[in-house]
Amino acid sequence: MSIKILCFLGLLLIGAGWAADAQDSLRMYHTLDSIRKLPNDTAKVSALISAGKQYGRYFDNHRSENQFWQDALPLAHKLRSARSLALLYNELGTAKRNKSQYLVAEDYHEKAIKYAEDANDTLMMCLSFNNTGVDCRRQDKLQQAFDYHLRALQLAEKINDTRNICVATNSIGNIQLTAENYEDAVRHFDRALKLETESHNDLGVAINLGNLGYAYQGQHKLDLAIQYYHRSLAVNQKIDNPTGMAICYNALGTAYKEKKDYATAMEFLQKALVVNDKVDDKVHVAESYLNIGKLLSAQNKHDEARKYMQQAIDLSIFWNFKSMLMEAYKALAADYKASGDFRRSLDAADKSLLYKDSILNEKSAMALKQMQAIYEVDRKDNQIKTLEHDKTLGELKTKRNVVFIFALAGFLLMAIIGGFFYIRHRNLEANKQTLQLELKSLRSQMNPHFIFNSLSSIHRYIWSNNQEEASDYLTKFSRLMRLILDNTQHTFVTLNKELESLRLYLDLESLRCNGIFEYNIRIGTDINDEEVLIPPMILQPYVENAIWHGLVHKHDDKGRLDIDIVLKDRSLVCTITDNGIGRQKAMEIKEKKGKGHNSVGMKVTEGRIDLIRKINNKEARVMVTDLEDTAGQPAGTMVTIILPAEFIF
Repeated sequence: MSIKILCFLGLLLIGAGWAADAQDSLRMYHTLDSIRKLPNDTAKVSALISAGKQYGRYFDNHRSENQFWQDALPLAHKLRSARSLALLYNELGTAKRNKSQYLVAEDYHEKAIKYAEDANDTLMMCLSFNNTGVDCRRQDKLQQAFDYHLRALQLAEKINDTRNICVATNSIGNIQLTAENYEDAVRHFDRALKLETESHNDLGVAINLGNLGYAYQGQHKLDLAIQYYHRSLAVNQKIDNPTGMAICYNALGTAYKEKKDYATAMEFLQKALVVNDKVDDKVHVAESYLNIGKLLSAQNKHDEARKYMQQAIDLSIFWNFKSMLMEAYKALAADYKASGDFRRSLDAADKSLLYKDSILNEKSAMALKQMQAIYEVDRKDNQIKTLEHDKTLGELKTKRNVVFIFALAGFLLMAIIGGFFYIRHRNLEANKQTLQLELKSLRSQMNPHFIFNSLSSIHRYIWSNNQEEASDYLTKFSRLMRLILDNTQHTFVTLNKELESLRLYLDLESLRCNGIFEYNIRIGTDINDEEVLIPPMILQPYVENAIWHGLVHKHDDKGRLDIDIVLKDRSLVCTITDNGIGRQKAMEIKEKKGKGHNSVGMKVTEGRIDLIRKINNKEARVMVTDLEDTAGQPAGTMVTIILPAEFIF
């Protein structure tokens, strides 16, 4: 009766597992369908990458490729988004590494490095170098691993990224530990430990304390090693990490065994055996049995030692732990040899060698399989590029055909309706061309205006400063002029190029004004400054106005200029805020000095914005707001410029 009940309960559990899996599948496909309906842009790629991480365990359990990432890859290639491709290849590589497919993981992470460098994203480069270093370390390619981690460390230190510094430093320490360069290993583990402690990362603290124990044990400083193992154990107990506790107990057992304190060694190895019951990976249980067997063998308790070794063998056979079987039979052979039973020792050694050969064969087969996978991935990438090219050609042909049909229909329609609509259309085109020519004329006026103002500034700077500073100022000015002349040849330039020239201009003005103000430029997180377009020299006149009419006359405290750029409802909103003296007081100062002329730059820029509005039939305007403090006194000016959002893609 009890067997029937157990069978019934087993069936219920299996049914519950199927039901849960079905629910997970429904949720996953619902999420995938929802994301697929989004517009094909970088936001969609980001959503696919995030969802792929969320459902990663689902695809691992089903031993299938992550569908979210498979969708994201061709889209990221189509958009030519280097940062998205770097992030995606990092995720793909890490997933392959977790399945022990180190060759494929290395190939993916090397691709991530390439795209991170293309995107000029230092943080992503750090992550990619560290990931590739780990892949190489898992394949025992220590020199290559060291080189990758060293490059990651150098970049991470430049941007002060603690997480990647910790990873690189700890990894270099492990490489030195493997190469038995214990002093270098201790130095790197000490640094990693300090950083993890400052970051309050208890798991990182526990790992580095344990690593220091291994390094000191390698130097035969057993008391010091035991001290660090105990410290690591205390942290693992604090965070309730059974795997970490088992590792520490085993390490303490081996250290006390080396000290020939067999009783204490047995105490810790038994504790490791108890803790391992809470660890899902049963290889740790087999390891504990084997360590106890080796300890008993060292005490010449051969019969008892073989019982524990046999338990390790039985467990490893059940779970197919071939590496553990190789080590267990090797230990058993040594025990039989020590007791004088050479025939059984030889039999055990033969079995150990058989498992060693099996492991080598599996590694060779896996390497071949991974090389084939890499070939398939590269072939698939090339197919994607070819398909995208063919698709683009097809779209161009379709558009050409559609344009031809519409042109023919329009011609027939105009012929039927008469000359009235033809004349009307011609007039509209003529008006638009006139507006474009007028806009080009206004844009061209910015160059001489800006050059005149800048040359006046250089003249004053040369008279008021020494020759070296004037020469430095003139060098920076020439760089700015080249950038301005290049940008103003185009109707639109990318936002990053416009901001580059604006930052250079602000640096020059700050230098000329002896640093009386500081500035800050902030860009919305949803803006890719390499894709967003902006009319050249559209912000500079307002920035110049804020400096010379608001901040220069401020004497009570340091001036501040904030430039914020965000996307809102398909519009690019640029806000220039200063904490200067305000417009009213600036006007009073201007009247006292007898300067009654209007700013040419402001007037031309207002005309440009007005023409942009007329040409695009979209919102384009400028709003000026006077700021006041809590007492109602002038506290600066805020200029808001709204332009139609334009993109490269």
